[in-house]
Amino acid sequence: MPNDEASSTIDPVRDRTATETATETASETETASEAAPGTVRRRRITSLEVLCAILILALVGQSWLTDVLDAPAVRTGATVFVAVCVQALPFLVLGVLVSGAIAAFVSADALRRLLPRRAALAVPVAGIAGIALPNCECAAVPVTRRLIQQEVPAAVAVTFLLAAPAVNPIVLVATAVAFPGQPAMVAARFLGSLSTALVMGFVWARFGRMEWFAERALRRLPEPSGSRSRWMTFAESARQDLIDAGGFLVIGGVTAAVLNVLVPRSWLDTLGDQLVLGIVVMAVLAVLLALCSEADAFVVASLSVVPLLPRLVFLVVGPAIDIKLFSLQAGTLGRRFALRFAPLTFVVAVMCAVIVGSLVLGPGSVQ
Repeated sequence: MPNDEASSTIDPVRDRTATETATETASETETASEAAPGTVRRRRITSLEVLCAILILALVGQSWLTDVLDAPAVRTGATVFVAVCVQALPFLVLGVLVSGAIAAFVSADALRRLLPRRAALAVPVAGIAGIALPNCECAAVPVTRRLIQQEVPAAVAVTFLLAAPAVNPIVLVATAVAFPGQPAMVAARFLGSLSTALVMGFVWARFGRMEWFAERALRRLPEPSGSRSRWMTFAESARQDLIDAGGFLVIGGVTAAVLNVLVPRSWLDTLGDQLVLGIVVMAVLAVLLALCSEADAFVVASLSVVPLLPRLVFLVVGPAIDIKLFSLQAGTLGRRFALRFAPLTFVVAVMCAVIVGSLVLGPGSVQ
């Protein structure tokens, strides 16, 4: 009985303590939940406000800006920038619409069923598929991952990764517009890029390892289901590709304007006189500028002082490997893959461009 009385005395105390603790916890939770919205709603400067501030500054300093922008060098640079962007924009928009349609309506299962089982036959088919299924570099990376996830041989996926952004009709038409009256340049770009894709495909079939891919690259992803879901995927993919590629187009246009205005003519003449230096410089620029394949021809066409062969190297190397592609490949397919794939692709692309350019463009390509 004493034990029962003691226990009956202690239990209410414990109950009150537990109740007070629960009340305090609930109070803290409510306080935190009340504070959380304040944290989320913290005022941030938006891009619209930044734009308004820039417009206000431009209006205040209108007279000063007029004097600065009236300089001949600035006018020349602005003309080059606008020309590059206006010429490239239609092809860029068409490219992102096609890539969005592929992401939404072309399943990787259908591609897998069309590909031969043997790598020796599947690699050339994947290279040709790049002609029929155009993609920009950014869109080709997730498509490649989906091919791997659908158990398509990695060599085939790698070939498609390199061929789709470089040999599709959109890129070839853009190249023809950028180099009017020079059909050999279009043929050389097509053959150089296709050769790069095929060589890398066969090399990967012989020496590549699946363990170099990240686990996330091998995990199957759900296909979009339903008409509404596919159209939403199409719109979102096209929008994202346009934002990404459009930013790189602007950077490329600014770079072309700067090169035409600020770089001394003697430097460009040096690239024209020293072929090997010109090839190396243009190959490195292709990696650093990271231009979209639908727009790079308009940028490099403006460098008329540089011979055709170094400019061809730029056009073949750029869609194969650049800074943005390396980042996308490392994040999507794995860092171990990217660290092995990028340097080898760079060397193969330069070699294929030089060999094809020497054969197709002829002696005039080095002058």
